[in-house]
Amino acid sequence: MTNTILIVDDEPVQRRLLENSVNKMGHRAVVCEDGDTAVHLLRENAGNGFDLVILDLVMPGLDGMGVLKSMRDAGLDQPVIVQTARGGIETVVEAMRAGAVDFCVKPVSMERLKISIQNALKLGAMEEAVAKIRKSTNGTFTFDDMIGDSAAMTKVTKLGKRVATSTIPILIEGESGVGKEVFAKAIQGSSDRRGKAFVTVNCGALPENLAESILFGHEKGSFTGATSNHVGKFKEADGGTLFLDEVGELTLELQVKLLRAIQEGEIDPVGAKRPVSTDFRLISATNRDMIELVKSGQFREDLYYRLNVFPINVPSLRTRKSDIAALVRHFTAQICLEEGRRHIVGIEHDALAMLEAYDWPGNIRQLENTIFRAVVLCDGNRLGIDEFPQIAVAMGVEPGDEAQEPQTIIESGSIESPMQGALTPEQLAEAALDEGLLPALSEEGAMRSLEELEADMIRFAIDHHKGRMTRVARSLQIGRSTLYRKLKELGIDANEPRETARQAVA
Repeated sequence: MTNTILIVDDEPVQRRLLENSVNKMGHRAVVCEDGDTAVHLLRENAGNGFDLVILDLVMPGLDGMGVLKSMRDAGLDQPVIVQTARGGIETVVEAMRAGAVDFCVKPVSMERLKISIQNALKLGAMEEAVAKIRKSTNGTFTFDDMIGDSAAMTKVTKLGKRVATSTIPILIEGESGVGKEVFAKAIQGSSDRRGKAFVTVNCGALPENLAESILFGHEKGSFTGATSNHVGKFKEADGGTLFLDEVGELTLELQVKLLRAIQEGEIDPVGAKRPVSTDFRLISATNRDMIELVKSGQFREDLYYRLNVFPINVPSLRTRKSDIAALVRHFTAQICLEEGRRHIVGIEHDALAMLEAYDWPGNIRQLENTIFRAVVLCDGNRLGIDEFPQIAVAMGVEPGDEAQEPQTIIESGSIESPMQGALTPEQLAEAALDEGLLPALSEEGAMRSLEELEADMIRFAIDHHKGRMTRVARSLQIGRSTLYRKLKELGIDANEPRETARQAVA
């Protein structure tokens, strides 16, 4: 998974070395030469800019310690790896106390840097997951904590922010599993009821004989089994927010009582002698077509217009696929933390590409459950295609299939053609590619370099296996991560391997 890493160092050579190393690891590097610029970049991109900072401690102007202090004062919580040529125990202790998560002495080896980056990114992701869980629990979760910066999500987030400061009833619409409850919590966390009670009611799971008591409460002795007073969900939400999930499932009888509660701000507990006032912010949600329910008489029209004062439609995951990588990172970190699977540091590129290509009919809930299963299955340190067997089958990928398609082995001079003696170099190259033979000589008759031959072999393998990168890696006897690194180093576009190969030998 690609992460954006900010490199801060005043030495040009060191900056270039770090930049090349970070890029070769599959991450995106952004470099700057002084502390003031680094702090400015971090503040400008505070929402979703940088995942990690590699920071030189000794710099002119604002040094590394100054950057760490500025980050802490600004509430910036990206993990920081500090490095310096003059390392001592006092320096290490001071840097760690200032907020750094790791320390490297220059010159740092590629392997040491890789391990440090993996650990820091994993720690940052876990801390982020813990922070979101804590905010969701205490009612301080806001839109800034939501995952996703796709155009579709940005549009509805702006609507949510605008309506959060009012008390207007909101109806959140969207398919099952898109995160309607999370959106409702972000509305509450961005309102003046932040930190107050957030009470959720699943209207589709209310037992018919107890629904009224659960929602509105009851007095002791009002019915058989009522051995004590019960305040009900509406009163629990007093001063806070009441979230009615799947509101279209309410019975007509309960719809009448709900309408009165909204209009009058009062509820009638079962067996009570007088109404009870309550102050709550109402947010409803549904995955059904409410207009059709109204037309069919299953939902009261007057209640519908009371609930649907400000409708917000949360987009499905298939319309915001650019958010999948961030969601995968979040769920992986959260589940690894909960399940004690701390050895898992991320996901392979081809596995992520497969998840991004899938349509996710169950939306974010399905994605979370899929990641949960993958984390439990994973024995290595990265989630691969083998950990997603159901998605792989749906996408036509065959995880764990060791069967190889037959390779055509052609000895020199064995290409059959009625015009073999008259083949041009271009025709020979074309025929060779069609038969699985790569030419060793260029058009001018010179030996081609090993790099050119390697690039053509990879292109041919991608074409031969129809873009199935797991099979490509197996047939070339290299790991999938190595394959993707070579694609990047050799400038190979995996989407058009055959045409590029023909041009290379033409």
